[in-house]
Amino acid sequence: MMTDEPLRIGVLGAARIAELSIVGPARATGHRLVAVAARDRHRAKAFAATHGVERVVGSYAELVADPEIEVVYNPLANSLHGPWNLAALQAGKHVLTEKPSASNAAEAAEVHEAAAKAGTVFMEGFHYLFHPVNRRLHELLDSGELGDLRHVETTVAMPAPPDSDVRWSLPLAGGALMDLGCYSLHAQRMLASWAGGEPRLVAARGGERAQAPGVDEWLDADLEFPGGATGSARCHMAHDTWQMSCRVVGSRGEATVVNFVQPHLDDRVVVRTAAGGRTEELGRRSSYTYQLEAFAAHLRRGVPLVLDADDALTTMRFIDDCYRVAGFPARPRTVLPATA
Repeated sequence: MMTDEPLRIGVLGAARIAELSIVGPARATGHRLVAVAARDRHRAKAFAATHGVERVVGSYAELVADPEIEVVYNPLANSLHGPWNLAALQAGKHVLTEKPSASNAAEAAEVHEAAAKAGTVFMEGFHYLFHPVNRRLHELLDSGELGDLRHVETTVAMPAPPDSDVRWSLPLAGGALMDLGCYSLHAQRMLASWAGGEPRLVAARGGERAQAPGVDEWLDADLEFPGGATGSARCHMAHDTWQMSCRVVGSRGEATVVNFVQPHLDDRVVVRTAAGGRTEELGRRSSYTYQLEAFAAHLRRGVPLVLDADDALTTMRFIDDCYRVAGFPARPRTVLPATA
């Protein structure tokens, strides 16, 4: 039945990213933050009090089993995406998870199977895709203004987080490709409609983080599309500056989204053709807000959703392929204790 009833959302953990990715969007769109659970109950209470979450529950397991919650949002460390996505799906919940959906492709396949069995909606939070700057890039390709797609460059780089950060931990499924590079790869995959199909991996190389064996500090992947276009997907988690650009080059011109991952910070699309150049500014409303609106529209009104469990599995397989070719191990999976 079609309805505009607010979503009833449960939040796993009290991670800082949740403030941007679910708290702000829920407030902006009128959806309910029903409950939060964290390993530290005091932290969960502080999070709930600060952000207007209705109540605190005692554990992640209690949250995914809560009958009032219909959507579980999972912003935990990468190593806990797979296990708690599985638990939430097995409890019959819809799931909106931070990327990537699991620690490796084998685990992602289990999540995919669980989503199919549950019959609920599973979506990996590639929020960037819902913002007008990225939709505009696709419109420019669709219109023919840029001509036939020839080359794509995606670069996602940031200054290094502290050595103690979970993103430098192999057991916690860290690494530049897991944190940043999945955006770089995913944005390339989303151009398949204009490139004759999904890209294939041609080559990959990376650099290991000092004092963190098996963890990639940076990784570059060379891609090729069926229609002949090429792609360069780069990520770096110890760079001098922030850079999150997507540049597409066509036979008639090119376009660059200056910050495709964080368009709320920079909403420019720069277009250059034989007719001249221009810069379009498409608004700094949060991409996470657009994402939650799209997720709710699908659940409440059946509006098609571009991201699903199939897409999440394809992305994770691509990540594992990049690691293998670049000489890194796939991230290990985490098995929850029986009492979790």
